[in-house]
Amino acid sequence: MRRFSAEYLEHTRRGMWTDGRQALADLDLAGRRRILDVGCGTGELTRVIDAETPSDTTVIGVDADPKLLRVAREETGLPYVAGDAIRLPLPDGAVDLAVCQALLINLPDPAAAVREFARVSSELVAAIEPDNADVTVTSTVDAEERLEREAREAYLHGVDTDVALGDRVREAFTATGLTDIRTRRYVHEKRIAAPYAEPALTAAARKASGAGLADHREELIAATSETAYDDLRRRWREMGRAVIDEMESGTYERVERVPFDVTVGRTD
Repeated sequence: MRRFSAEYLEHTRRGMWTDGRQALADLDLAGRRRILDVGCGTGELTRVIDAETPSDTTVIGVDADPKLLRVAREETGLPYVAGDAIRLPLPDGAVDLAVCQALLINLPDPAAAVREFARVSSELVAAIEPDNADVTVTSTVDAEERLEREAREAYLHGVDTDVALGDRVREAFTATGLTDIRTRRYVHEKRIAAPYAEPALTAAARKASGAGLADHREELIAATSETAYDDLRRRWREMGRAVIDEMESGTYERVERVPFDVTVGRTD
C-alpha cells in the first residue's frame, strides 16, 4: 500500500466536500447507525460523515498509519483505530456502512479490500475513488497546463497501482457479489485567484522549489529516466517562478478539476 504524509492529504483533500455533499446521497447517511471510514488518513471524510449523520450514529475511522491517526485524533473526538484495509479489526456485520475515499487506487489488490468491506458491513459498501487520468488544469501560466499534463501522464505510467480506477470500482463490487450498484460522478474543483490564501502561496512556493514534483519523484523516474525527471523539474521550477510573478501582480488564476466516482453497493 502506498503511504502519504498528513501534509499531502491535507493539500489534496482540502475543501473537497464543501459543495459536493450531494454526491454522497446514495450512502443514505441519515439512515446509518454505525459507519466505518476505511483508510481514513487524517479524518477529512470521517468528519464530513459525522456532520451529515444523526447525533446517535457511531462513526469510526480506521487507518494503518499511526502518524495520520494522531493528526485525526487531534482534529476531533471521533473514535479512530489502527487497522489494515484487508484485515479490518471488526467482526462480521459490525457496521451498516463501510466506506473509503481515495483508498482503493493505492492498494495492489483493491478487490481484496472490497471483500473485507462487505464482510464487516451488514448493508452498504461505498468507495469514493478518483479518475486521475481525467484530471484537467487550466492556468494563466501557459507552461503550467502543459507541464501538469506531462507530469500526470508520466506518473500514471510510473505508479504501481491503478490511480485512474474511477467508476471501474463497479467491477470489484460486482465480483464481490454486491447488488444494486450505483455510481455518481463528483468533480472536485480547486480554484486559485486573487486575493491568494496561504495554501495557494505555499503551493506556488513548492512549485518554484520543485518540492511538489519531488513528492512523485520515484514514479516519474520509473516512467521516464532520471535525466528526464531532472529536466522536467528544471522546467517545473521555472513555471513556479512564473506563477509567483503573476501572484505578485494579482493576475494569476488556476483551476484544477479532479473527477471522483462515488460507487455504492448493497451486501444484504
